[in-house]
Amino acid sequence: MTTIRQRRVGKGTEADEDQPSEETNVKPDGKIPSDHTGGKLWNILSITVGGIVAISLGLLTSVYVATLHENDLWFSNIKEVEREISFRTECGLYYSYYKQMIQAASIQQGLHGLVYDNNTESVRTINILERMNVYQEVFLSILYRILPIQQYLEPVYFYIYTLFGLQAVYVIALYVTSWLLSETWLSGLLAACWYITNRVDTTRVEFTIPLRENWALPFFAVQIAAITYLLRTHLQPVQERLTLMAVFIATFLFSLTWQFNQFMMLIQALALFILDCLDMLPTAKVTWLYIIQISGLLLVCVLQFFNSMILGSLLISFNASVLIARTIQKNLKKGGLLNRLGKLILHVLLVLCLTLLINKFIKKILYLESDEHIFKFLKAKFGFGATRDFDANLYLCEEAFGLLPLNTFSRLSDTLLFYVYVFVLFLMAVAAVIVAFRNLSGSNQVKLMQKVEECTITLKPDAAYSLVHTVLFGCLALSTMRMKYLWTSHMCVFASFGLCSTEVWKLILKCVHLYTPQRAQVIKYSIPIITLLYISYKFWPGIMDELSELREFYDPDTVELMNWIKSNTPNTAVFAGSMQLLAGVKLCTGRTLTNHPHYEDKNLRERTKQIYQIYAKRSPEDVHGILRSFGTDYVILEDSICYERRHSRGCRLRDLLDVANGHIMDGLGENEPDLKPSLYPRFCEEIKKNLPSYTTHFTRVFQNKTFHVYKLAKHK
Repeated sequence: MTTIRQRRVGKGTEADEDQPSEETNVKPDGKIPSDHTGGKLWNILSITVGGIVAISLGLLTSVYVATLHENDLWFSNIKEVEREISFRTECGLYYSYYKQMIQAASIQQGLHGLVYDNNTESVRTINILERMNVYQEVFLSILYRILPIQQYLEPVYFYIYTLFGLQAVYVIALYVTSWLLSETWLSGLLAACWYITNRVDTTRVEFTIPLRENWALPFFAVQIAAITYLLRTHLQPVQERLTLMAVFIATFLFSLTWQFNQFMMLIQALALFILDCLDMLPTAKVTWLYIIQISGLLLVCVLQFFNSMILGSLLISFNASVLIARTIQKNLKKGGLLNRLGKLILHVLLVLCLTLLINKFIKKILYLESDEHIFKFLKAKFGFGATRDFDANLYLCEEAFGLLPLNTFSRLSDTLLFYVYVFVLFLMAVAAVIVAFRNLSGSNQVKLMQKVEECTITLKPDAAYSLVHTVLFGCLALSTMRMKYLWTSHMCVFASFGLCSTEVWKLILKCVHLYTPQRAQVIKYSIPIITLLYISYKFWPGIMDELSELREFYDPDTVELMNWIKSNTPNTAVFAGSMQLLAGVKLCTGRTLTNHPHYEDKNLRERTKQIYQIYAKRSPEDVHGILRSFGTDYVILEDSICYERRHSRGCRLRDLLDVANGHIMDGLGENEPDLKPSLYPRFCEEIKKNLPSYTTHFTRVFQNKTFHVYKLAKHK
């Protein structure tokens, strides 16, 4: 098991952003000096200072996570094999393709090896560029080869520094989004500080560096910042076109770097759909965003050799359905309240039916089954019937795919983030309900004009989008813990925007009859500054202690295993085992695998279930036959899986296999009435007894405290 141990001593006052197209130079509330030239200079100074602060915070965040990574592993001092083992599970698989491209004789040969790959799945030739989102590794490896940096920077450092550099882009994008929403860079400063002090819940880049989300989320944040700017009113045509281009580029890069992009953008499309139906966003801009999502995803589809999972995505079906439904219902936004509600319900039903029909039609034509495990998982997760499906249960039993733990909220509350977030969310939600009712009713009643004006100021289009975005992604995070990083980072933006928004404080002060422009400005700046001082006082010592704590990577058993494989097995040997371990085997030794952690392929899922029979109650003849059918030469058994205690009964890997095979589970507890006792003992336990029925097929060639390696007999 990989552990981290203690390192041995022997080893070492600004103003709002200028909006000349929306506001006059003379401000009655004192935002901008009355002198025209002075106002321009003040805004230039403000933007310059705000930009410098944004870049500085981004770079500091990058250095911060890089230092934590170095301090946790002593990465600069450990051996190359230990560095590679630290890229655990699927992280190691992705990094292996970067290493493969670096070590190839030429770029062309490296690309050919990825397009016609025979080592990732034995007895199969697969196209890595089609199956996996590894273009970032390809681009980075080419960049490393052509830049004159080989003598100064090792390939692994070029890779990890790029990822840590993207964290700077991430923080700057969050900063800019909050700045655009509140029109003060103080809000961006607060958002960035919250992101850093809540690092445990906002990012995991320092210990899962090559993970796809660490590549994708910075581009997603840039896309949200560009959308926020796009939704501003009175943009010049040139500004709008440039912003649309920025949205497209960010959407494309986000889609290219993460296989779950379609599900995240589907939630984003739902947010746009809701706001468009409630007349809170300009329809023309929403249409452009739908088109950008489709075009970005289709471009990625082309680059991934027409990946069928992309073509069959719900996002393409949904966006196409919305655009079709609009042409059918042209007078959707006309009429009174009841008339509008009736049309709206009909519109939603039409879009839903069209989405399902189009998606089913595409999947039937393409014979698409790659994503069926996701829908089985969702069906079981939300209580639509129990399942014995191995793949669905494999996800259900993982903590990362469970509900968001309650202790997350206590950590977020320590920095005041959660309290502020709930406060702002409540105010914005109330405003949204009022604005939605007014838009649907089409009322121009004089009595409501004052309230309407307040709500319109509070809930501008960009703020409305931010509200629905945070609500939908909050629901996703609450249901699936792994997706919390999409929510918590935007939570920092949303909370800081509300705390620094003139409109929010104006609305609150008017409600209690205490509003004056000067008082609103004082509160707008004083509350965030007090919050920043509190965060600095409470968390700065902890951050310094964290940076001073030195640890060391320590996993001798895995290091011993990898060294043995490299020294004692042929380069063409095929290895079977757990998909998490095999990713490391591929990275560290270059040997051929039977299965791996990239689970978005039906054939691979079926193959993995068959390989995992080594932990089930099966006869040695059955297991040997299964393994040899995939060309296996060696099988690695792990005690941590065979005698697993991490999960409770019913969620251990051996329990999932027993249930899927129709066998009674081990240990005390209930079993389904139709489950039967197995005729054979558990393979991973019985093989260690060296009985003749096992030694005929398997010979132990390596053993340590964690791993047992057996060589398979090649019977004719």
